[in-house]
Amino acid sequence: MVKVALIGAGKMGLSHFAIISAHPEVEVVGVCDSAAFLTSVISKQLGVKTFSDYKKMFKEASPDAVIISTPNSTHFEIAKNALELGIHVFLEKPLCLNPAEGKKLFEIASSKNLVNQVGYHNRFIGTFQEMKRLVQAGAIGDLYHMEGKAYGQVVIRPTKSAKTWRSKKSEGGGCLHDYACHVVDLMNFISDVPSKVRSAQLQSIFSADIEDAVFAQFEYKNGTTGYLEANWSDQSVRKMSTTITAYGTKGKIVTDRQELRLYLSPGHTFEGFDDGWTSKYITELQAPVNFYMRGEEYSAQLDHFIDGILGRDTSVETNFQTATATDEVIEQIAKLGKG
Repeated sequence: MVKVALIGAGKMGLSHFAIISAHPEVEVVGVCDSAAFLTSVISKQLGVKTFSDYKKMFKEASPDAVIISTPNSTHFEIAKNALELGIHVFLEKPLCLNPAEGKKLFEIASSKNLVNQVGYHNRFIGTFQEMKRLVQAGAIGDLYHMEGKAYGQVVIRPTKSAKTWRSKKSEGGGCLHDYACHVVDLMNFISDVPSKVRSAQLQSIFSADIEDAVFAQFEYKNGTTGYLEANWSDQSVRKMSTTITAYGTKGKIVTDRQELRLYLSPGHTFEGFDDGWTSKYITELQAPVNFYMRGEEYSAQLDHFIDGILGRDTSVETNFQTATATDEVIEQIAKLGKG
């Protein structure tokens, strides 16, 4: 059994707690949060030992691994402390607010041979995984342009001041770190990390201290171009919707969580796909998981984390190195967006 502790019992933390608690090869040995009413409920109703100090939890619970779901500005210190104690780390996205800190965490994890993973759950969605495979296999010929877009209705009314850590720029809030980072990481996953951010714009719509929309143009080493658009003040969508489009010399792929739509140019076929439009759905592509909650991808990423600790799967889906590459693109967008 893998002994797992959790730090942060907010929205994502509680989701991770529910999923990891159901894993047949995991024992949850501690939950840490600053909110006493939350830890009281968890302790009384679920019988799990709770803490208000994560260092005390590390010492008393002796976890093999930890899941960290705390404000972005706290990621580096907590993760560094865990790694130095020899604890495997799953950390919610984004990795760090400063890419140099992410690099340092990866160095420590690598030197100690510790599993390190970041919560970019879109990499575990079957439609996006199939899109990556098709693009890299040359199904649409040479890739020349990519577009990534995400919309949601997180901030839909004017706010005069920052009320939570997500709405405070210094603590890692804003559409760039909460929404756009997912799209950047997914584009990196499907294609490659851009060599340059050509332009960027951060736009406040309702918020006082942060941006609500992000627009950016990318340039890749092979001449491919890219475009990013993320807006969490779009009232026309019910919940976060992410779409990636890839344009190639022999076709096009349009993908979201539910469906992959492949277009092949007239006369061009690939692996049984005829020319014209073909659709593949998530029900055909998603692998089963130990426990379903919110979506298979949330369970799949934690299954992958545990498999890595147990030595069953050492493949790299998203670790501190890939997440640092995403952080570096975010940093470039932030700098250009301020200008």
